[in-house]
Amino acid sequence: MLDLRRLRVLRAVHHHGTVTGAAEALHLTPSAVSQQIRQLARDLGVTLLEPEGRRVRLTSAAHVLLDHADALSTRWEQAVADLACHAEGEAGPLRLAGYPTGVATLLAPAAGLLRRAHPGLTVSVTEAEAGECFDMLLAGTMDLAVFVPDPTVASAEDSRFDQRVLLEEPHDLLLPADHPLAGRASVSLAETAREDWITPGGTCSHYRVVHVACAAAGFTPRIVHWATDWSGATALVAHGMGIALVPRLLPIATEHPVVRMALDGHSVPKRSILACLRSGSDEHPAVVRGLEALREVAAKAPVGTGPLMPQRTGGAPREAAPAPLLVESG
Repeated sequence: MLDLRRLRVLRAVHHHGTVTGAAEALHLTPSAVSQQIRQLARDLGVTLLEPEGRRVRLTSAAHVLLDHADALSTRWEQAVADLACHAEGEAGPLRLAGYPTGVATLLAPAAGLLRRAHPGLTVSVTEAEAGECFDMLLAGTMDLAVFVPDPTVASAEDSRFDQRVLLEEPHDLLLPADHPLAGRASVSLAETAREDWITPGGTCSHYRVVHVACAAAGFTPRIVHWATDWSGATALVAHGMGIALVPRLLPIATEHPVVRMALDGHSVPKRSILACLRSGSDEHPAVVRGLEALREVAAKAPVGTGPLMPQRTGGAPREAAPAPLLVESG
């Protein structure tokens, strides 16, 4: 008999490339991972791992098995979903995960909606980046995740996951309060070509967003300061060290005055925010309710393209300060 738990361990080794990486993702010891795969090999009468120096590699038989693993896993998730439907799914766990801003703006409100509408569900929320979300979904320790897509972690075509766009989030321009553009009603990204820029490091997806957006506007950004944490980047902007792009849903809190402006023109950068689940689990009642709650919250998110005015944050208000940011729901 094929043990799907052992098959999940083999998939994790393939996904992470090493026994150690799979063990960390599955919260097992490397020896336990090796034992599970040896037992799977005995059950099937084939060799699945071969030594290669200090590492191991998957055999051709293992790759044949993996070709079927995704379909087997999907059918298993569908079987679990059918059983849950039979039990009506009014009680039980629903485990949600997402990146920090997603927790604050999407998952927390959705969890509140679920608690009020379905008190029998036990909803838990975990803050995690995209790579961790995929690992937890694969390990079966998470049911539904929200994140910004990262092609270095998993592609949109990965058959193990069902990825759905929740919303398209534009980016705003963050300026020092006394910047010449801060008093304008609107500004295009092309007008910032001569500015100093503040971005995260080169491995961050936001770094790529800035470069792609600026290239579309016809220039390469002159990056002078690097800040991974948004509070640090905001402080640098407030002290006149440069300008930055910030996602629309990111809350800006600083004691120093900055101005947040929506961009106009054709090169307004946007990013997709995705909901992701294991393939085949989309009919599980708890997952269905989780997706419905996330869609309801996302539909009310201030990411539309209606009339926008600058928003001044932090510090003492000036005379004739610009009106608060007004955003129509998209």
